[in-house]
Amino acid sequence: MARVRPWTDGDPIEPGLLAAILKRRNGQLNPLDRLLMRSEPLAAGWNTLLGQIRGNFALPIEYRELIMCRVAMLNGAEFEWDAHLPIYLSAGGTDAKADALRLPGIADIFDAKESALIALTDQSTRGVQVEAGVIDTLKSQFGEVQAVEAVATVAAYNMVSRFLVALGI
Repeated sequence: MARVRPWTDGDPIEPGLLAAILKRRNGQLNPLDRLLMRSEPLAAGWNTLLGQIRGNFALPIEYRELIMCRVAMLNGAEFEWDAHLPIYLSAGGTDAKADALRLPGIADIFDAKESALIALTDQSTRGVQVEAGVIDTLKSQFGEVQAVEAVATVAAYNMVSRFLVALGI
């Protein structure tokens, strides 16, 4: 049960914002959206930022979703895990890799690119600081643009999971 009363149909909201959120969500609001909509500036900014990460990054979706699932596991955000696991699997992740994402450390099942993303996610999520060698590995595996996008994905989905957990979603 959410710790804040979610926005409900008929509550005031700027119509263009509601339309933008519904468009990004394929016409369906989820519990996260409904809590974000308690603050229109938050909902608008969130929709824009997460829409860019989810829809416009060069970093392939399988890798973005791997990051999102790992962040969800590390932060105990089951709603986030449940939302992103099917997307990860449909983007090329496997059940075995999904199971391994729930374990501490980096399992042998992951390739070099996935291992680099998990190392980044673990260090950034657990301790904020990321070793230079991890960033260097990301740059060598993905190039600078996708390395920056990987870091941004970790940061953004830590924000998401912390919001979800704090408000009981």
